[in-house]
Amino acid sequence: MIEIRNISKSFSGRSILSNVSTVFEKGHINLVIGGSGSGKTVMMKCMVGLEEVDSGEIVYDGHIFSGLGKKERKPFRQDIGMVFQGGALFDSLTVEQNVMFPLNMFTDQTLEEKRERVQFCLNRVNLPQASKLTPSELSGGMKKRVAIARAIAPNPKYLFCDEPNSGLDPRTSIVIDNLIKEITEEFNITTIVNTHDMNSVLEIGDKILYLHKGQKWWEGTVEDILRTDNPELNDFIFASKLAKGIKKV
Repeated sequence: MIEIRNISKSFSGRSILSNVSTVFEKGHINLVIGGSGSGKTVMMKCMVGLEEVDSGEIVYDGHIFSGLGKKERKPFRQDIGMVFQGGALFDSLTVEQNVMFPLNMFTDQTLEEKRERVQFCLNRVNLPQASKLTPSELSGGMKKRVAIARAIAPNPKYLFCDEPNSGLDPRTSIVIDNLIKEITEEFNITTIVNTHDMNSVLEIGDKILYLHKGQKWWEGTVEDILRTDNPELNDFIFASKLAKGIKKV
């Protein structure tokens, strides 16, 4: 479980996050949605320590993370997996070397143990024969699956995914969504996903947090979102004619 307590963040005097509080439960897909500039990417960066909050607290399973130094944060970082927008694979490394990267950073495993773990993760994302390939030989969907394999390689307690479906076709997006959901439930991970994808909201969201102008504007379940009368949220989620048709149904 991750709890954020009244966090605020600004850049050059411009408020990006204002007094945001919520709880992300273990074993659930927690979706963070909002328009461009709403603060969701900055919030995720603050949660993993890439940015510092101006005020408030970020708490991992009862342990305060915000405000700690680099050395004190290392045990937390070992428990965090990250799927970056676009995958962010190292082009000069093979798939095996990419997935092994966090194991080299955070574990004392032998090379044989690392290779065994890498193969387990590649099998789990349905890429059992991909270890010797390079990123240039992969499709967009395969790159995202390798990124997920890398994120789960150190057996994290917390998984952060920033726009995991960006640049993918609808069918591949569903595959990635289902994979994230399966892994979350199978390994009982606390998963936070930043997304613009309406299909993700409807299909895999256990909890949905909507940020608007840096504030927590709404939170609830998929069932709640289909019945909400929040005007800003409705304008965001049901902007297209197709989405409006879903709400009417």
